[in-house]
Amino acid sequence: MVEPLQGTISIGRQCQLLGMARSSYYYRARAQSEQNVLYMHRMDELYTQYPFLGSRRMAQWLRREGHAVGRERIQRLMRQMGLEAIYPRRNLSQRHRQHRIFPYLLRGLTIERPDQVWCTDITYLRLCRGFLFLTVVLDWFSRYVLSWQLSNTLQSRFCVRALEEALKGAQPQIFNTDQGSQFTGSEFTTVLRQAGVGISMDGRGRYLDNIFVERFWRTLKYEDIYLREYTTAKEASEEIARYVDFYNHLRPHQALGYRTPAEVHGIGAQPTSPPIQIQLSGTCVPVFAKDKIYFKK
Repeated sequence: MVEPLQGTISIGRQCQLLGMARSSYYYRARAQSEQNVLYMHRMDELYTQYPFLGSRRMAQWLRREGHAVGRERIQRLMRQMGLEAIYPRRNLSQRHRQHRIFPYLLRGLTIERPDQVWCTDITYLRLCRGFLFLTVVLDWFSRYVLSWQLSNTLQSRFCVRALEEALKGAQPQIFNTDQGSQFTGSEFTTVLRQAGVGISMDGRGRYLDNIFVERFWRTLKYEDIYLREYTTAKEASEEIARYVDFYNHLRPHQALGYRTPAEVHGIGAQPTSPPIQIQLSGTCVPVFAKDKIYFKK
């Protein structure tokens, strides 16, 4: 994004236009120790199974398993992984104080068709000797995965790429996110505003609004990631492309009347995996369905 050889605009001004701190451009992440990666892998397993675990109970759990680890270290690693215990409380996500927070638009809304509401989230993705971050754009009604991207950092650009890829095939009425800095930044919200999409952000007491993406993370990890133990980013890309095709087109969901997300979404063609890269996405075609999903006020 920032071009260091740009002669007419300084690096500081380019960072300002992109809504990022100049220090972020010069920052170089320090590699995690093998011990920290071990802790992070185990914390990912525990969080997937028990998403209500906060740093205090996570540290206690690891100590009971024989790990000499303090709560402060667990807090730091959870922040780096983007993990927060799921329960109603103040400050539901780590947002940027200078970013605009949009109002919550789903209160009392009946979700009754595909491409009415989309949502997104980020999860930690384990490798044998490291980790990546995965984001998806999901249709709320059909649970169809519209696009996804991988990144080795939590910078917002890979979330923007996933959004741009999803918008190539369809356009929702509302896009709902939490208040994480990746989604409140101007780069992400500008894409939505330019597409004419209503922007909704979870507020206080809305901790269950991300439940469909959380269920997808759990399904993906239990049915693929934990079984295969990805070794490299390339292998992770290939396997996630394969699994998303399986999830969208072949895996029936009890909540969908044992239909697949593709059937509910109206996708008739067979799945086609995108070219293998570190950043991959898939798109879909919008149609309507008769079923309805109701959400309480």
